[in-house]
Amino acid sequence: MTNSLISISKNHPLATITMTREEKRNALSPELLGELSQAFDELKSDEDVRVVILRGQGNTFSAGADLAYLQTISENGPEENLADSRKLRDLLWKIYTFPKFTIAQVHGAALAGGCGLATVCDVIFAADDSEFGYTETAIGFIPALVSIFLVRKIGEQHARELLLSARKISAEEAYSLGLAQYVVPCGSLDTAVQQYAMQVSKNSPSAIALTKSLLAAQHGMSLEAGLEYAASMNALARGTEDTKKGIAAFLKK
Repeated sequence: MTNSLISISKNHPLATITMTREEKRNALSPELLGELSQAFDELKSDEDVRVVILRGQGNTFSAGADLAYLQTISENGPEENLADSRKLRDLLWKIYTFPKFTIAQVHGAALAGGCGLATVCDVIFAADDSEFGYTETAIGFIPALVSIFLVRKIGEQHARELLLSARKISAEEAYSLGLAQYVVPCGSLDTAVQQYAMQVSKNSPSAIALTKSLLAAQHGMSLEAGLEYAASMNALARGTEDTKKGIAAFLKK
C-alpha cells in the first residue's frame, strides 16, 4: 500500500501508524481517513503484529477536520454528507472492534475528530502537555459518532458535559475522567508506550480478539442475555489453541 499522509513502521510484535500531515497539525481529510482505514486492514491480517500504536507526527496528535474538509461538508447535500459520515463511522467502528490491542499515543492537541480517533483506541497514553476536546458544538457541528463511544468509555454524565461544553481539557483531567489511562512526561512518552506495548503483546492474540468482541457486543444487553453471551464466548475460548497451550504451560509449572 502506498501512503502519502501516514507512515507505518513495524517492530515485531508492534506496529506504529503515524499521521504525517505535520504542516496541517495532522488535520483529518477524506484522504487521510481512507489511508488510516487501509492501514488497519493491512495490519489486521499481519500475524506478526499484536499491538498497533496510533500517533501524530510533530507537535500535535490531530487537530480535527481540516479547513478544506469543513468547507466541503458545508457545501455537500444530504446524501453526500450521509455517505461521508458513514465512512467515518466505519473507520471508528473498525478501530474500536480491531481484533488486536490498540494504543493512542497522544501529545499536543487531540481535538474534535482527532479526539474521536483516540477515544476508540483501547488505551490512551497522554503526554503531560496534551489537551483533549470534543469541540464540534463550538462551530455548530455535533459530535454525533464519537458520542456513542464516549458514553461507553466514561459514562453519560461526564460525556454530556464534555460534548455540550466543547471545552478543552488537560491530560490530567482526561485521566481523572477515565478518558486517558496513562499520563507521562512528554519526553518519556515514546519509551512508556513502547514498554507497555511490549508487555501487553505477550498476551494471547485469540484471547484479546475474543475479549474485544465480547466487550463490543455486550453493551445494551440485559443481564441475562449478557451472561448467556459471555458463557458462549467462554466456551468458544476454551477450544482455542492458545487456551490449550496456556493451560498446559501453567500445569507444567
